[in-house]
This record gives sequence, structure tokens and C-alpha cells, in this order.
Amino acid sequence: MQQERVTNSIYVFTSDLYAQVTASVVITSQGAVLVDTLLYPEETLQMRQFVQDRLGVPVKYVINTHHHADHTLGTCLFEGAQVIAHRRCYDLLNTRGRDSLARMKTANNAEELQDVEVVLPNVLFDDRLTLDLGDKTLCLWHTPGHSADGIVCYVEDEQVLFGADIVMPIPYFVDGSYNDFLISLEGLKDRAYETVVQGHGDVILKGEIEGKLQEDIAYLTKLRAAVDKALQSSSNATKQERALEAIRIEACGKNRVLLNGAVQQLHINNIHALAKQRRNELLEAK
Repeated sequence: MQQERVTNSIYVFTSDLYAQVTASVVITSQGAVLVDTLLYPEETLQMRQFVQDRLGVPVKYVINTHHHADHTLGTCLFEGAQVIAHRRCYDLLNTRGRDSLARMKTANNAEELQDVEVVLPNVLFDDRLTLDLGDKTLCLWHTPGHSADGIVCYVEDEQVLFGADIVMPIPYFVDGSYNDFLISLEGLKDRAYETVVQGHGDVILKGEIEGKLQEDIAYLTKLRAAVDKALQSSSNATKQERALEAIRIEACGKNRVLLNGAVQQLHINNIHALAKQRRNELLEAK
């Protein structure tokens, strides 16, 4: 696990075990706030040891930015902490989250997850929530797109945005909504961020933030144009699929080496999800 101090009071932890997923801690004068946890207990326990033992700061809150396991499974390691999330996160964790964990526990080499339990959030909101703790103010708001329950967290005093999976090396909307993703990204633009912490991958610094958001919006726009062109290229389903398979990630403005090459599969998944959506929209329009 990699650890980075981005301000005097904010640390970011990046997993070595799963997809460069990030989790962070905000240290306040009245305790710590975690923004997500990591998938495997081994790494989340290292976070806990650093915050509670080395820094000597109790964890008062855990924020679940969305229900996906790589961001929430470590919540159970922080007993007594209040858990904040969007209202839909509660329902998704209680259904899909429990099902996903059960499948993971029965998979090969999953001994490390046997004692992990789903923890349901107990501080819920719909649109926005402001958390004042000690000398820090954290603003949370709903940003669907990657998932229906996605939220981001902005630390006003530090001008640091935890973008969760609405800001990652490539927009990924297979479990969410293409249209919502675009709207959420547009809503993040033109703000005074000093730092943006992605849900996966490197921390983004001030001079790169607007360019990164514009690049993500451009990717989604180019992807839709390419998918529409492929669907319009033939009325034959097989030929359409071949045209879809020919849409290269570079043509949409992204580099396939990001996330150690994992973005290529995410791009392919995006293509098929968007093609399904566009076909349905065309049918509804007839």
C-alpha cells in the first residue's frame, strides 16, 4: 500500500492489491474522518494502525462514497464510527453488497475476507450534507454516474476534493448511467480545487484538474459519437458488433496503459453498455 500526505491534515492510501483503489483520512481537532476504505483487510488495518496508533487520533466517521466492495468492505474494522452515505447506498449495500460479499467469501483464496461484514451507513442524505468536525468542514453531494448512489466529498479548509469513482483514470458507467456521469462531471468544473483525489489512481494537482475533467467529458462525448457511428454503419447486428469492437480507446482520448492497462477492459465494457442504451433509445424513439 502506498501512502501520500497531500496536506498537513490529509493522507491518501493507494492499494497495491486491487486496481490502485484509494482511501483517505482527514485529521481534525476532534477526530478523524475516513473517506472510503480498501478492499482487503490487510491494507485497511494498516490504515487503522497509522491513524489510531501512530497519529493517536480516533476515527469518528467513515464516509462510503458508494456501495462497491472495493470502497466499503473495510468499514467493519472501525467499530463505533458513524458511517455516512447517500440514502441509496444503504439499500444497495443491504442487497447487492451482501450478495457480492457472499460470493467473494466462497471464491478461491478468499480466507482474508471470512471475518468481513457489511456495515450499513447510519447517517444518510439525499442531495447534500455538510459535516463540521473540529476545525474542518466537509461538504458532500450526490454525483451519480459511476453508480446511482455515488457522492463526492470536498474539504473546504484544504480545497481538496475526494472525487471517488466519478473521477478516475477513465469514466466508467457500466453500473451507473452515461447521462448522469456527464452531468456530474460538468458539475465539478470551474471550482477552486487545490487537489483532487481520484477513486483509483494518482492524486491530481491544481494545474491539471480542469484539463482532467475536460478530458473525461471529451472521452464520453467521443465515445458516444463512435458508438452511434458503429450502430448506424449497418443494420446487420454482426457487422455492428465488429464496428463497435473497432472503437479504440486512443480515438476517444485515453491511454490504454492507465491503471496498469486495466482501463482497456473498462473501455470495452463502456462500449457495450452504451451500445445497449443507444439501441434502447432508438427503439423507444420509433
